[in-house]
Amino acid sequence: MNPNALNEARELIQSAVETLRQGETLLAEISDEEYTRKVPVAFNASIGGHYRHCLDHFRTLLDAAAAGDLNYDHRERGTLVETNRFAALKATRELCEGYAELEPAFLGRTLTVTCLTSCSTSGSQASASTIGREIMYSVAHAVHHYALIGMMGRIMDLKLPPGFGVAPSTLKYLAEVSPVSA
Repeated sequence: MNPNALNEARELIQSAVETLRQGETLLAEISDEEYTRKVPVAFNASIGGHYRHCLDHFRTLLDAAAAGDLNYDHRERGTLVETNRFAALKATRELCEGYAELEPAFLGRTLTVTCLTSCSTSGSQASASTIGREIMYSVAHAVHHYALIGMMGRIMDLKLPPGFGVAPSTLKYLAEVSPVSA
């Protein structure tokens, strides 16, 4: 792997760790009750439900880095991570360690990704991808759900970490157009 590709792979791995750390910060700032509270205007979902969903994608991908095939349909709902903030915190830390230990050379590894994309089809669809591409997807997917968590938090009058649920490209743009004076 050439030095430029190696650096890009490390940055991509770091983006997964950074995204997980944002979740860790959120978990440290909210209560158990806030984590599990159902929000009626948000389809009666909880922060824990959205957060568990994000971790499922990161976990499934990390497992696929070793196994070779990725199936986003194989996720469990209603797990302890969804209902117990400390279990979610532990799972987040384990995933951070797992991604930090991921070899950059693995990012180019091809795998078959399976996912149900339509209720009107007879089964799940499959497509070729790479671990690196799926890290990009998992990060973008988490940011999307973090934005939903952010809206739920605002409905509950929670104080959220700065920039939580905002796309990295948006944060970069905002920093460029209104830099904080030193």
